[in-house]
Amino acid sequence: MSQSLDRALTLLRALSEGSRTLDELAAVIEVHKSTVLRLLRTLEEHRFVQREGVRYYRLGTALFDLANRALEDLDVRRAAEPALSELNEETGHTVHLASYEGGEVVYIDKYDSTHPVRMYSRIGRRAPLHCTAVAKVLLSELPETRRREVATAMPYPRLTANTITSPEGYLAELDAVRGRGFAVDNSEHEDFIHCIAAPIRGQRGEVLAAVSLSVPKVFLDYDGLMALVPRLLRAAAAASAECGWTQGKD
Repeated sequence: MSQSLDRALTLLRALSEGSRTLDELAAVIEVHKSTVLRLLRTLEEHRFVQREGVRYYRLGTALFDLANRALEDLDVRRAAEPALSELNEETGHTVHLASYEGGEVVYIDKYDSTHPVRMYSRIGRRAPLHCTAVAKVLLSELPETRRREVATAMPYPRLTANTITSPEGYLAELDAVRGRGFAVDNSEHEDFIHCIAAPIRGQRGEVLAAVSLSVPKVFLDYDGLMALVPRLLRAAAAASAECGWTQGKD
């Protein structure tokens, strides 16, 4: 990779976390401020970066345009929209659509809840692999050798008392997900929220994405969450049908 391109991409990733000063950005890529300024001027010309006041830089509008175009090209997002929108309207809870891309699970669509407790997740955000229901669904469908490679290599930070913290435990959980056809995040990512997720399949039966329902525990206990599994599976099946999957096709 070109060194200049690598540095420019690193700057954009840093700015994705919030506005930064020239000094802060120089520290990120460990070069003199004059080098950073040259990169920022080029990025600014193409609207990838925008100045904020006198000292700060932030992401520019061109990135959001590109992101929206990329998301629009994901057929599963468009195909799943009616089923996921209906699921959101009927339950009133947050619905996510996520895909597995380049070793990461990324939220590619979101339907906010109707209640006042909102999730901090957003489209384009990465989901932790070891403690989210969408990640469990997507990783459970990897070939066995690949599942083991991923499970062995990834970190397991303990985020709650219920977080899985070992490859052995995670692989056992993925086997359970494959067996029952859906995944559960039993307050493993955040103490006050639990979640269920199911696969959306394509024409050949391959998993294209995962759809989830996320619910604050204050609104629904664990048994109440499990009672929503049939509704979630119906939504996943409807979205899969729109993606060309026929029930029972492997």
